[in-house]
Amino acid sequence: MMTTVMSSSTDALFNRCPLQQMPSPATVATANDSNGMFQATRRQLALWYATITAVVLLVFASGVYLYVRTTLVERVDDTLNHVVEIVQRSLVIEPGLGPGERVLTAIGVVEPPQRVNVEASFRDNAQAVEDDHIDLEWFSPSGELLWSTLAEPFHLPLRVNLAGETVRTKGEQVARQVTQRVMAGHQVLGYLRVSHPWFEVSKPSRRLIVDLALGTSLMVGAVAGIGWLLSGIAMAPVRDSYQQLKQFTADASHELRNPIAVIQTNVQVALADPDADADTQQQQFQVIERLTRRLGRLVDDLLFLTRQESGLVALQLQPVDVAAVLEEVIEEQRAIAQEAEIALVYLPAQSPLDQWVLISGDQDQITRLFTNLISNGLQYTPAGGTITVTWSQSYWQSHPGLEVQIQDTGSGIPPEALPHVFDRFYRADPARPRSSRAAGSGLGLAIAKVILDNHRGTIRLESPPGQGTTVTVWLPLKAGDR
Repeated sequence: MMTTVMSSSTDALFNRCPLQQMPSPATVATANDSNGMFQATRRQLALWYATITAVVLLVFASGVYLYVRTTLVERVDDTLNHVVEIVQRSLVIEPGLGPGERVLTAIGVVEPPQRVNVEASFRDNAQAVEDDHIDLEWFSPSGELLWSTLAEPFHLPLRVNLAGETVRTKGEQVARQVTQRVMAGHQVLGYLRVSHPWFEVSKPSRRLIVDLALGTSLMVGAVAGIGWLLSGIAMAPVRDSYQQLKQFTADASHELRNPIAVIQTNVQVALADPDADADTQQQQFQVIERLTRRLGRLVDDLLFLTRQESGLVALQLQPVDVAAVLEEVIEEQRAIAQEAEIALVYLPAQSPLDQWVLISGDQDQITRLFTNLISNGLQYTPAGGTITVTWSQSYWQSHPGLEVQIQDTGSGIPPEALPHVFDRFYRADPARPRSSRAAGSGLGLAIAKVILDNHRGTIRLESPPGQGTTVTVWLPLKAGDR
């Protein structure tokens, strides 16, 4: 009958999960799309790094430029005012008026006229100011230029300005000037204008702009390169997690698809033939019940892994007697071993002092750990085989602990598959001899690895070709139990 054939082939259908499959065009396209997405995100991060750095450096460079330029201008103004003070102290003032001069005093004030002897006053200052690139101009009280160190006068109107001002002449010369009114009492003797060439400010300012622009460009380029590298490093875990999530979703979908399809087929057959005899319906219900239990175990395993990795469930640490846990697990698995005609041998430690060994851990997880490992051995051990469980105290990197070995006489694991046996849903070889009585989900060893990581333990697999597999588990002893 159709139902009988379906029932006998259910396990084979559920277990059919190849190790490697040729990727479909859709899978390749999805991988390319995801790579393009990560590359685009990486470029955006690098661009943001470079943009933010450029803005910060631009503000910094602008501040440096304004500070340096202001400092240069202030230094020039200080120099000009200092020169004004020196020249004022060196002026030779004589009584009387020169030709064409008149007395300028405050209203209502009568003072004897005085004048500045220009030749005597500026004879000693001309050489000194020329050495400092400073030019002097002396004007009469009426604003007439009487003396100057300039080859070509500026022809600028007089404006008294002690704070300094920047002027541009008709010959497109730019200079910084300070103009001081010179008085004797209430009488104006004349005006002294001191000028400094503007290139003393503009030349270093332009050089500073070039240096800042070059430095900013190099820094932005360096930050862009570093940002590209850092964004790649920062996104590497995200990319790995994304790939693992994709692989996990694909594997979980594959594991769920087969039993769901078989359940649906049995239900459709039952609905199509409502008048079937009781034996046929019983077989259909048995198939559905068996696959439902497998789906339940798969969901439980997935929930366990998810909760452990997300940290939603804290470890319930307590003293755990590993010897007692092993005895309970072996007692539970012995019925399955007897049904499969497999000898399940337990060899406890011989020393009475070693019969009670404690570790600090979660008893439910430790029980699940050894249940998974022993049931995995039963799954790949043929009828007539043997599974031996032993334990002893040992050291790992100078730390005392408990070592448990589970050795089976199955077909073993290919050497190239050993590095991947702890990956989720990984099966070493679809053609590897496997019992149909306990179809697994490919999560047993992955769960064992998570549990051991939670308890700071280790797991090691040794599987010579054709000589079975030996799983060695090491767990640290509880503090004080040494």
